[in-house]
Order: sequence, then structure tokens, then C-alpha cells
Amino acid sequence: MSSTNVHQPPFAGRSFRVDYDGLSAHNIYSEDGTTIRYAIVSGPYAGASGEAHCQWQQVGEGVYAISWQEAGGATVVHIDDFIRGRSQAFFTAADLSFHRMQGPLTELARL
Repeated sequence: MSSTNVHQPPFAGRSFRVDYDGLSAHNIYSEDGTTIRYAIVSGPYAGASGEAHCQWQQVGEGVYAISWQEAGGATVVHIDDFIRGRSQAFFTAADLSFHRMQGPLTELARL
């Protein structure tokens, strides 16, 4: 299953907070699951935000690999477990520093 499939992923139209050691972000997915709006809310990249096209692949029950490239060149890959509420992220910043992070994944309240 991928973002070109007619089926929508379970995170489509929903918003989540990821809390990694030293960095927290809000990830807001479009209704069809093909776009992410992100905002870094704490950590060294706090204040960074944007929108990007994302692609996804289901890799297990409730577990999705989600990837995108930000306008500044940073690349992000998440392995998000929406059943157990856990996230692993692999992030290459625009300065080419590489980060591996893991932590809780929490759904944000719908407005």
C-alpha cells in the first residue's frame, strides 16, 4: 500500500505529536494522507515549520513508514506505530547532520 493507493492510511486527516529526546514536533496529515504539515515545537529546530508531500508504506499492522523532503532540503523518514503509540525517526538536516530518534506518538485533539 502506498500514497498512490485508493485506500487511506489510518493517520489521514489526523494530527499527532512526537516527543523525541531533545525534539518535539506536531505532524498534521491531509485528509488523503499525501501531505504533511509539520511544526517543530521544542528542541534545536524549534520554530521550523512547513508543508510537504509525503509518501507512505504500511510495514506491519498499524505500522507505517512515512517519508518526506522539506523545502530547505532536510529529509525525514518515520516508522510510526499508530497502535502502540511509538515513533522512530531518521532525519537528515539541511546542514547534512544525521539524527536517529525515537519516542512516544500521541494524537492531538481535533479542533
